[in-house]
Amino acid sequence: MSETESSYRDHELKSKSVSGLGFAVITLSDTRTEETDKSGRLIHATAEAAGHHVSRYAIVTDDVERIAVELTAALADPTVDVVITNGGTGISLRDSAFEVISSKLDKRLDGFGELFRMLSYAEIGAAALLSRAIGGVANGKIVFALPGSTNAVRLGIETLILPQVGHLHQELHKHDA
Repeated sequence: MSETESSYRDHELKSKSVSGLGFAVITLSDTRTEETDKSGRLIHATAEAAGHHVSRYAIVTDDVERIAVELTAALADPTVDVVITNGGTGISLRDSAFEVISSKLDKRLDGFGELFRMLSYAEIGAAALLSRAIGGVANGKIVFALPGSTNAVRLGIETLILPQVGHLHQELHKHDA
């Protein structure tokens, strides 16, 4: 193993050891309820299984103003380190998550959306181009917007978000001390 590979693996192990982050889970849907919110429950369960906790959960209709209010509240909540939304990332008239979330970002993580669509393409083909999944940083918090499909949420949370959330948190706060 090269020195670079060894250094990367050491860094990866350290970032995976970050646990106890507070998550906000926001489901954006005109039709979902707590009982039918499979994607929100999946994010909640997967984050907790990884050693984090969900300190905020909401279901919000696909309405620009309501999304903005809940996102602003989550970004102001001191118990929240990571905000994950699901739903509203498509191109239908009511899909407005991308516009609201991207307007709040201080820094974008373009690689998140690019990787998400690449991995989605392997699963669903060219329909992956309809996704406007986005990631970034807002108000010192890590933010991800995923599609509402449970399979898409599973792909995003298990393959991209949880393996890197510790590293992202470390990078975001490495000069705080």
